[in-house]
Amino acid sequence: MGIAPNWLLIWLVAWSVNRPVILSVMVGIALGFIQDSMTFSGMSIAPTHALGLAISGGLTSLLQKQRYVQEDFISIALIVFGMAVIVETMHAVQLTAMGSGMDNVWVLQQRIALSSAILSSLWSPVIYFPLSRWWRSLERKED
Repeated sequence: MGIAPNWLLIWLVAWSVNRPVILSVMVGIALGFIQDSMTFSGMSIAPTHALGLAISGGLTSLLQKQRYVQEDFISIALIVFGMAVIVETMHAVQLTAMGSGMDNVWVLQQRIALSSAILSSLWSPVIYFPLSRWWRSLERKED
C-alpha cells in the first residue's frame, strides 16, 4: 500500500507540544505546502496536506496548553497516533469533496489511516527524544 511514517507530522507534533497555537497552525500550513510540493502528481486538482497538518499542529498545541497530557514518550506516541488519523481523514474528506471518482476512498482511508498512525506513533519517540533535547539546549544557550 506504500505506507510510511508521516515524518513531517512527527516533527510537527514534537515541535508543537510547547508552542503557541497560532504558531503551530502556521507551521502546519507551511509543512503541508512543503509536502504538497514534494508529492505533486501533476493532477489539475489535488488535495492539500496543509489543512490536516494545520489542524494537527493547533490541536497538539491546545492539548498541551490544557495540560491533558504530559510531555513524555507515551503521550507523544498517542498524540501522533491521533493526529495521523486526523491528517489522513482530512485528505479523504478533500478527495470526496473534489469528486475524485474513487468509489473506495473511505475503505482505503481506514487502512491507510490505521497503518500510517501505527507506524508514525512507533517512530515518534525515536524522533521526539533527540529533537526535544536539542531544542532545550538551544533555549538554554539563548538564556
